[in-house]
Parts: sequence; structure tokens; C-alpha cells
Amino acid sequence: MPDPYDSIPLDFTERSPEAMRERAQSFYELMAERRSVRDFSDRPVPRECIATAIRTAGTAPSGANRQPWQFVAVDDPALKREIREAAEEEEKTTYEERMSDEWREALAPLGTDWRKPFLETAPWLVVCFAKPYDVDEDGSKTTNYYVQESVGIACGMFITALHQMGLATLTHTPAPMGFLNDLLERPSNERPYILFPVGYPAEDATVPDIDKKSLDEIVQWNR
Repeated sequence: MPDPYDSIPLDFTERSPEAMRERAQSFYELMAERRSVRDFSDRPVPRECIATAIRTAGTAPSGANRQPWQFVAVDDPALKREIREAAEEEEKTTYEERMSDEWREALAPLGTDWRKPFLETAPWLVVCFAKPYDVDEDGSKTTNYYVQESVGIACGMFITALHQMGLATLTHTPAPMGFLNDLLERPSNERPYILFPVGYPAEDATVPDIDKKSLDEIVQWNR
């Protein structure tokens, strides 16, 4: 058994109920403005901003503190084009052959199709890989736990960090995504989880006029 971690004092800031309500409402209003964007500007975004958003994602809780994620950030135009071409090939097959009528009907109001120009236009592509296991220097494998949950939380924090700083993104998940391992030269113990185009929205960007479910629809209070 490994030795237990040393204990350190908890760094925690308690706030008054009034301050909590104010901060909670302010944060809710900020996040309620967030939208998935498919029309990006090609304006450059500082690498430091992407790094900070990834660093924020890395603070997420994870099973046994294994932190089973790997982020790869791409701004090379040639590599972005290769990623777009590979993604569109899979997406075209999905839309034309793999997608059920029910799935196609669900997507129809959003107006999406297999074409993904944003994968080239957005200044950054950030891919999050999930790691079911790590490989030690001697080649032995170490199992990671609650991988899907842990990586999902990290990706949510990444999206939140981007929105908070004024950047837009989209959770793009072409399936299958194994081409990302090949193009980004990632090992077999890493599985592509989400592909994020990141940047500023185009000046003429539009989004579907949709609503989120109300609080009453998504919570049950048991008292």
C-alpha cells in the first residue's frame, strides 16, 4: 500500500448568506449567456489564455486523484486542416449511414450537417483525451478510476473557464475519433473524449433560439 498523503490545512473562504446569494446569481447569469458556437472568427487568441483554461480544468476532482486526462492544443493550420478532413469523413459517414431516423430528426432543428469548417477557422483546437490507465516507465499499467466522470467534470470546468474569459467553444464529438490519436501522435492508453474548437465568435455568428429546462424540471426537493 502506498503511504497516505500528508495533511495540510484546508484553504477555504466562508461567505455570508447574502454574499453567497449574490455570487451565485451573478455566476448563474454569466453562465446562462453561454452558447455552443459553430461560427468562429479567425482572430488569434493568446496561448496563455488556452493554458490557463486547461490549468483550470486540471483542478477538477478525480477518482483517487489520478487525474486521468490529457489535453492537446493545436494552432498549426496544416494540422487543423488534417483534423477537419478526418472529422468530416467520419461525420459524413455518420450522417449518411450510421445515424438513425430518430437521431437525425432530433438534430434537424439545429441545422447541423457533416461539414465542420469551424475546425479550421477557430484559432485553436483543444482535444481532451481520457486515460483508462497510465503506463509507468517500466511498461506496467496503473488503472485509473471513475475516468468518464472525472474527465467530464474537467471538460465542464474547461468550458466554464473559456466562457468566463470571453471565449466561445463547441463540444464536438465525431465518432469514431481514433483518427485524433494518429494525427496527434497520442498513445493507445488515451481515448479522445471531446474536441473543442476555441476562439471568438464570428461577427455574424448566430445560434438556434432555444431554451433550457426550468429549475422545476431538473430538480426534486426532498424534505
